[in-house]
Amino acid sequence: MQWKSSLLAAAFAGLSLGAMSGTASAAGPTCKDGTIKVGAVSTITGPADFSEVPKATQAAFDAVNAAGGINGCKIDYTIADDKADPAVAAQAARDLIDNKEAVALVGSGSLLDCAVNSATYSRKKILSVQGLGVDAACFSSPNVAPVNVGPYTLSTAMAYYATNQLKSEKLCAFFIIIGGTQEAYKKAIENWEKISGKKVHLIDLTLPFQGDLTPYVIKARDAGCDAVLTNQVEPQVVQLIKTVDAQKITGINWLFLAPGYTEQVASALADTRQPIYVGTEWEPFTEKSSAANAQWAADMQKAGRPLTAFSQGGYLAAQLFLKVVASIEGEVTRESVTKALHDMQPITNPLSGSAYVFGTAKVHSPMQATKVMKLEKGAWTVETPDWVVLPQAK
Repeated sequence: MQWKSSLLAAAFAGLSLGAMSGTASAAGPTCKDGTIKVGAVSTITGPADFSEVPKATQAAFDAVNAAGGINGCKIDYTIADDKADPAVAAQAARDLIDNKEAVALVGSGSLLDCAVNSATYSRKKILSVQGLGVDAACFSSPNVAPVNVGPYTLSTAMAYYATNQLKSEKLCAFFIIIGGTQEAYKKAIENWEKISGKKVHLIDLTLPFQGDLTPYVIKARDAGCDAVLTNQVEPQVVQLIKTVDAQKITGINWLFLAPGYTEQVASALADTRQPIYVGTEWEPFTEKSSAANAQWAADMQKAGRPLTAFSQGGYLAAQLFLKVVASIEGEVTRESVTKALHDMQPITNPLSGSAYVFGTAKVHSPMQATKVMKLEKGAWTVETPDWVVLPQAK
């Protein structure tokens, strides 16, 4: 992606700068009052902070607006904080849809937005290009299509990597179950079994979010696991590996999902000799020289935003949305945006290993590829220069 910032939307949409900015032309998208209203429902305060997702979306929209907008239309973007509270999330969605008159939701990242609001989105006939799909409902709603792989498909992908690349014969899975995620994680392992033709050696759905992990690492050792997959987040990843080291356990590959891929984890585990692997979901954000990251990094730095995986998701959601909107002939409304997303052809972007498409399916999980990083002496190194792409289940 070698675009100049001022040509961002034009290059991405395959249009000339004159068609993207300044006075609206006869062809292409048009808008009332010169704006296209878009929103996001995200968890910003509360037990988690996903604010980097919509803030990166905002930065991408700001760059387009500074260049004149899409065919003269500026993006009017509102970020609503759901505070991880279902009632607040429901009210935030209603406000964006009914009062702010959003044509779509773009760049949301929330603990519960999809679970709380997917029925509302279906009823109001509005679509959400989720910047970070977290809860299971994000991947089981006709009106939500995340731009990230998500924890469930990523679990399948990391299990596939363990058996296909690490040659694991006794794969074990330990999952933290929060809310209604149990069936989604069980389905993730079932999908791996269909793809690989193997059976999981051990699956434990009682891994605690907090508490002593010693019984679990001993259980993995005594069961003869040669690879262990877990869905722990940053602090628990560190705790687990330190517990493994304290028990002097060897001979197990430890596989984690995207929340384990942080510089803080790498630093905290600099002294371990355990083989640790993480799935990235997008192009590895720590690879500063990656050509795929170049435009994202430049735009984030210009906006004063940190370079994180969360910001990749928000940025990618904006880019995909902008290209779809640029394809609309006539007024940009909720109806025309919904139609464009339903009718769109798959869009590729170097930040991801799968083409993105919304489409008209009852459920959406378009992203089916990841890269894998390995921890080496306190630094993440690219283990798979090529994307690990999930084959279709047999």
